[in-house]
Amino acid sequence: MTALPVLPHELHGDGPHKVIAVHGWLADRSAYAPVLPDLDLGAFQYAVVDLRGYGEARDAGGSYTTAEGAEDVLALADRLGWDRFSLVGHSMGGSVIQRTLAAAPERVRRIVGVSPVPASGLPLPPEQWELFAAAAHTPQNRRIILDTTTGGRRPAGWLDRMVRRSVERSDAKAFRAWLDSWAGEDFHDQVEGSPVPALAVVGALDPALSAELQRATWMRWFPRAELVELPACGHYAMDEAPLDLIRVMEDFLRADVDADAEDGEAQA
Repeated sequence: MTALPVLPHELHGDGPHKVIAVHGWLADRSAYAPVLPDLDLGAFQYAVVDLRGYGEARDAGGSYTTAEGAEDVLALADRLGWDRFSLVGHSMGGSVIQRTLAAAPERVRRIVGVSPVPASGLPLPPEQWELFAAAAHTPQNRRIILDTTTGGRRPAGWLDRMVRRSVERSDAKAFRAWLDSWAGEDFHDQVEGSPVPALAVVGALDPALSAELQRATWMRWFPRAELVELPACGHYAMDEAPLDLIRVMEDFLRADVDADAEDGEAQA
């Protein structure tokens, strides 16, 4: 693995519950911009990161795999002095956070997957694989993917803006390499049975990473799993339903604090 001093990141809040947020395949950390103004920054502190090949790490070399991403996330936590933390990951980032859990289960409090790619990967039929693989150098393919995974309901201006951001803030070579990892690698045996509470948030308009898929994967592997489906949302909950996402996500993360308090009262 090519050395990287630390994943580029920004910190929001100063709360005691530390959270690292990882973006998906089509965006850098700016994917979380729509939710930032309304997060509970007194209860939580969020580190929002750029993976290798994206944003401020656009020119960073590496293997561009979910395993490497997990190592980078843990290195950032070390740099920040965070012994224990929760993880949020969108789409491909959902795979990265599951890799992080597999690598350091004792350090992870809770995980939230927003339309998360399962730890078994996401096998694609040949025509879909061609669409995704060519998206590295074909912006129109990225637009088709965005449109399809949001139910064909989003305005053209939003699709165009999302494509521009995706192209501008990702390296084409890295973008293509990441696909092989998140779609093709199966490591679910490394997380199956984990006692860490795990929330999956999906959009009803997303035909790819649907509630049905999560029931067959995420819900089976995590004994303490929860699943929430947002009805008027597709694959990009941060843009499509930011307030709903924040409420569901932070209520789930906050339950960790409530559980700690109950444990303390019981011990007393």
